[in-house]
Amino acid sequence: MNDMAHKTLRAQPTSDEIWATFQPIVSGDDYVDSLRDRHLKVYLFGELVEEPVDHPMVWPSINALKATYDLASEEPELATARSHLSGDPVNRFLHIPHSSQDLVMKNRMQRKLGQITGTCFQRCAGLDSISVMHSITYDIDRAHGTDYHPRFLAFLTKLQKHNQIIAAGMTDPKGDRSKSPHEQADQDLFMRVTRRNQAGLFVSGAKAHMTGGLNSHWMMVLPTMRLSEGDKDFAVIGVVPLQAEGLTYIYGRQSCDTRAMEAGDVDKGNAQYAGQEVLVIFDDVFIPWEHVFMDGEYEFAAPMVERFTAYHRASYVCKTGLGDVMVGAAATIAEYNGLEHVSHIRDKLVEMTHLNETIYSSSIASAHESKPLSSGAWINDSMLANVCKHNVTRFPYEISRLAQDLAGGLMVTLPSQQDFESSETGSILEKYFKGREDIPTQDRVKILRLIENMTLGRNAVGYLTESMHGAGSPQAQRIQILRGMDVEKKKWHARKLAGIKQVD
Repeated sequence: MNDMAHKTLRAQPTSDEIWATFQPIVSGDDYVDSLRDRHLKVYLFGELVEEPVDHPMVWPSINALKATYDLASEEPELATARSHLSGDPVNRFLHIPHSSQDLVMKNRMQRKLGQITGTCFQRCAGLDSISVMHSITYDIDRAHGTDYHPRFLAFLTKLQKHNQIIAAGMTDPKGDRSKSPHEQADQDLFMRVTRRNQAGLFVSGAKAHMTGGLNSHWMMVLPTMRLSEGDKDFAVIGVVPLQAEGLTYIYGRQSCDTRAMEAGDVDKGNAQYAGQEVLVIFDDVFIPWEHVFMDGEYEFAAPMVERFTAYHRASYVCKTGLGDVMVGAAATIAEYNGLEHVSHIRDKLVEMTHLNETIYSSSIASAHESKPLSSGAWINDSMLANVCKHNVTRFPYEISRLAQDLAGGLMVTLPSQQDFESSETGSILEKYFKGREDIPTQDRVKILRLIENMTLGRNAVGYLTESMHGAGSPQAQRIQILRGMDVEKKKWHARKLAGIKQVD
């Protein structure tokens, strides 16, 4: 029997059978336990990882997600909300926004978690995907008479009850960018439906840059771009558990990531927290109909992507939490160097703060200017959300440059922790790397390593490159800003004030 025939005959799990494998999560420790013994097919450095939870390179990213549970316990007024489905308190990362205040509180929570972790805490894309699903499924049902919306609400109710994490798989490898999905020589370069039966459908392809893709319980796959009628098999949205048969995960490298495997914590800069990205391969993966929220309605792919970007580009407010850490680290090294009162040092800290708060203000403004959709969910103002993300593509780089300026060259020429602890070289390094007499040399080294970590090292992934490309590269925001700028109205106001006669 060939492999395809075997897959065809194999009994596929029902929705109820999948849910029966999960236990509700209450605490951060419960979350960590829920990731164990899943027998995922994970490759790192060309080898299978037996238990990702225990791998030193993986653990800091799990710990960053654990913080989202801990914050909900420690500050429930910030990190939980009242579910519109059950009426019960739920983690805010599982809550559909039903007011502008919901979106404001979401942004405040995201900034707080950025401050706590100093990295990407990997849940924003999942939250934004379920927010989009609430309205898109409602609109598809109205247009086609489908039942996607009640399916989605049933799934979300269980997701909230189990307090689980959902990741968003939107980015396809794309192949030849000049061709649409159905024109690709290799059809697997975009996620597509390969076949359907009475129980559900099967998908093949891959999702790239999957933030937190290994640390979640569920993965939602979504189209990545506007689709045409020829792309109907690529117009699919569904959710799969991470342990679904046919999934393979390949862990992405990050700058300085192997420091996590070294002894000691100092050289890691931020030993507690890190982000995570994986490439996820789908080989004929089954999705039961109860977990399918789009199947062929290609005309809704474009509005789905546009709504996702309105939510997700505003979600980059999380970088202001990291910016707070950067300002604090820069101010600390200035203090440790005895320069905290020098005018140009203080001016650079003011500039860093100004840039950081500019990002925050545009995101908060997009929340305050949000509007309700037909389904009852509220969505950020698109223009201001795109302005927020466009600021994020620039300002963290300048904030990082200024932090490196204040840190000095020692940030990238420091000897290792082992050299500082060596009986041969430790006392020498202690003597020559001393700053202020009342500040331990080790503390000065630690803050320099944190700046290195966030501007060049592992967490520069989340603070810099992700800020550039996440939720669309800069040109994507400029296109959306162009579409929404309404230049004709602005010209009308200018002509009116100039006294130019014009036709209304």
